[in-house]
Amino acid sequence: VGMEPGARPLLALCLASCLLAPGCRGAQGRFAYKLLHDLFANYSSALRPVEDTDRALNVTLQITLSQIIDMDERNQVLTSYLWVRQAWLDAHLTWDKDAYDGIDSIRIPSSYVWRPDIILYNNADDHFGGSMETNVVLRSDGHIMWDSPAITKSSCKVDVSYFPFDGQRCRLTFGSWTYNGNQIDLRNRLDTGDLTDFVENVEWEVLGMPATRNVITYGCCSEPYPDVTYTLLLRRRASFYIFNLLLPCIMVSFLAPLGFYLPADSGEKVSLGVTVLLALTVFQLLVAESMPPAESVPLIGKYYIATMTMITASTALTIFIMNVHHCGPGARPVPPWARRLILHHMARLCCVYEVGESCKSPPRAPGGRAGRGDARGPGESPGEGEVGTEAGGCPRDRCPCHHDGLLRNVGYIAGCLRRHRAAQRRTSEWKKVAKVMDRFFMWVFFLMVFLMSVLVLGKAA
Repeated sequence: VGMEPGARPLLALCLASCLLAPGCRGAQGRFAYKLLHDLFANYSSALRPVEDTDRALNVTLQITLSQIIDMDERNQVLTSYLWVRQAWLDAHLTWDKDAYDGIDSIRIPSSYVWRPDIILYNNADDHFGGSMETNVVLRSDGHIMWDSPAITKSSCKVDVSYFPFDGQRCRLTFGSWTYNGNQIDLRNRLDTGDLTDFVENVEWEVLGMPATRNVITYGCCSEPYPDVTYTLLLRRRASFYIFNLLLPCIMVSFLAPLGFYLPADSGEKVSLGVTVLLALTVFQLLVAESMPPAESVPLIGKYYIATMTMITASTALTIFIMNVHHCGPGARPVPPWARRLILHHMARLCCVYEVGESCKSPPRAPGGRAGRGDARGPGESPGEGEVGTEAGGCPRDRCPCHHDGLLRNVGYIAGCLRRHRAAQRRTSEWKKVAKVMDRFFMWVFFLMVFLMSVLVLGKAA
């Protein structure tokens, strides 16, 4: 205001020179706009940016593993969050930084420049999505660096033979889809994937991520196609499965031999075996739902099958032993070999004894008579051996009462009592045979459960 008209053009010229001068406020932005306009005035992002089309363009690849999102064992798909870094030289995007106020690098949308079509070969995503459209860093010498995050779903061959103590090797293969090795020379920047920014997973532990470069000639084409394969080494954290699948199975398995310890008259021996079998069937179904339908059976599945087979055998033996226990009075006597083997040797081995006996007491003769009152002969009754003597002062030959009929009745009652005692003795012997077999099979099945548990844990280790 108040300025002479001739001085205004001079002031505008001074302001323009100030804006274009190095270090002046706003000069960097104007030079950046000018640089962007100059670079892409005659640039095409559809062609491979090389001066000599017969030479291959070097592209370096680096993968940073940020997170393992999910491992679907049944569908054999690994979902991971990666940072993909690609770098190459664009011969058409170079400038003299001194001519643009010292600007050495600019960040522009990745759609502006040519990009290598590097994709994940073993992609298992339904939508087949690529990397995020992020900016690229363009340097004055033509080097371009493109960092883009990506959530990938890759196919992974899952081996669950040692589940839940298993480890997996999942491969991530990256390569160009249309450019062969004579056009793009793909190389890995590092010999391993970058794990410095990895977020720990609650189920899987990452042991490493080595990288290898492969050159493969496919059947469709004669040109070689290079690719970079990252092998993700995983080991499952088994604590969750130990406390939720393995330990309950072991505890339920130890209940099966206790079915032999139950008294046969309780009526719950077979019910306990069937209940334990149903419980293990439920655990087996839980494991089968998360495992792939492959021929290899998981280690814990083998343990379940072995335990279920053992419980089925124990239930069948329990039914047989209960049949022996409930032998009626009409049963045959215990064979001599069974009396000698089971009632003598196995009874002392399993510490099965009657009331008043112990494991260290000498064995009683099976079927032996305990009292002196049984020493009489068959058909004898108290006082019967004293024939011809006076019974209450009345001789037999001159007794007016019906003494012969009374003796016959007493002899019949004594015979019935002896037969009843013999039947009871046979029944008690069979019950003791069943009890000894119960104790013997209880310890045998306890030993089997213990050995199976040790073998499973030892094989897993």
